[in-house]
Amino acid sequence: MDLTRIGVSIPLDLLNKFDKIIEQRGYSSRSEGIRDAIRNYILHYEWMSNIEGERIGIISSLYDHHRQGLSEELITIQHRYIDIINSSIHIHIDKDLCIEIIITKGDGKRIKKMTEDIMAQKGVEQVKLITIAAKNK
Repeated sequence: MDLTRIGVSIPLDLLNKFDKIIEQRGYSSRSEGIRDAIRNYILHYEWMSNIEGERIGIISSLYDHHRQGLSEELITIQHRYIDIINSSIHIHIDKDLCIEIIITKGDGKRIKKMTEDIMAQKGVEQVKLITIAAKNK
């Protein structure tokens, strides 16, 4: 296998959490854990690239509501995609974090684009998208 060495800057708390996971999962090295994480990221990206047609989607995002301007930007994004949003739920996790759950129905590419717009915001810590094909009767 042809290997390339890279340097990555990671916050210490994130690295510590990652190290605990790779130890629990029994990886032989941090590098193997990073390779596995990259493979999973690639698979997820490829899956998201194939979302098309009429879909029902659930977008969940975890974010820091203290981040300057983030709440307003997330609302702006939702208004931009109002035609595909059926409902949204806002949950306060603690004094810093909130979860937004958005239920969508419409074109899969628009649902994917909305998800990517949310992912791109600084202060958004995690975004997950689940979709299923919508049945038209």
